[in-house]
Amino acid sequence: MCGRTSCHLPRDVLTRACAYQDRQGQQRLPEWRDPDKYDPSYNKSPQSNSPVLLSRLHFEKDADSSERIIAPMRWGLVPSWFKEDDPSKLQFNTANCRSDTIMEKRSFKVPLGKGRRCVVLADGFYEWQRSQGTSQRQPYFIYFPQIKTSGSIGASDNPEDWEKVWDNWRLLTMAGLFDCWEPPEGRDCLYSYTIITVDSCKGLNDIHHRMPAILDGEEAVSKWLDFGEVSTEEALKLIHPTENITFHPVSPVVNNSRNNTPECLVPVDLLIKKELKAIGSSHRMLQWLTKKPPKKEDLKTLQKTESDVPPRSSQFLKKGPFATKRGSARLLEQWLKQEKEEEPVTKRLQSQ
Repeated sequence: MCGRTSCHLPRDVLTRACAYQDRQGQQRLPEWRDPDKYDPSYNKSPQSNSPVLLSRLHFEKDADSSERIIAPMRWGLVPSWFKEDDPSKLQFNTANCRSDTIMEKRSFKVPLGKGRRCVVLADGFYEWQRSQGTSQRQPYFIYFPQIKTSGSIGASDNPEDWEKVWDNWRLLTMAGLFDCWEPPEGRDCLYSYTIITVDSCKGLNDIHHRMPAILDGEEAVSKWLDFGEVSTEEALKLIHPTENITFHPVSPVVNNSRNNTPECLVPVDLLIKKELKAIGSSHRMLQWLTKKPPKKEDLKTLQKTESDVPPRSSQFLKKGPFATKRGSARLLEQWLKQEKEEEPVTKRLQSQ
């Protein structure tokens, strides 16, 4: 399953991270739709807005289906055929869509048939693991392995820099479906999405038995989005587990979705209960996060309850080759330490 994510990048930086090549091989940046609805956060939960990639052809009939739009959408798909006047009255959970039943449930089969495929963007996602025989749960942050990069993660005022190939933090790209619901009283359409899930890969199976369907690489992302050229049958071949993933344990601070600080992502040591001086990927993530955080809150205000923890988890992680696959921990730690030395930023990024 996938019930919590992080997507904290400022809007212009997120745009640069989503640079792509169109069908003609031209380097492009996706354009935004409703950019003011984007709310960066280290701790996103269902019913919040998150950025998704989709084909421009969904909005412009004569557009090239390989061209991309970024649009903030509500997490938790509201079907177009829903008849009530309030999305909260939906009687079933649509935050996730199981790949093995996607063609059986009307809520997902209809948008899939219409080509309403999207890519959900995130720094990574959280998953909770339950210890055998207890109600205790340990959260983990899960993301793409990272490589060492140079340059600043921050915003650039030079348009020429925006066109350069992105060589910094690699966003997690998850396969999703979206739909458009029109309220009975004629208000604006509500765009919403669901994240497709698959059986967990071997590396994550000890944390949880389900994981998002991750699109690993530009080719997979392009095929999933390009509903004008890639059939549903071909696109569904992209939906499968991937082993190209890494993770580290994090603090229970993330348990409450109201807690929105970099502390949600800090690696912790499960034995001594303090910040983990990890190596590789997690270290790079720490350095990256502190370059441009969305906001800084006083840790004294953090909620310490665990009421928002997703209900499912598995047993404590066993020792093995995947347990030490935490290449980004060192960079993550550096970034967060740098952030503590900077001035606090506003609660919400101002639209440009």
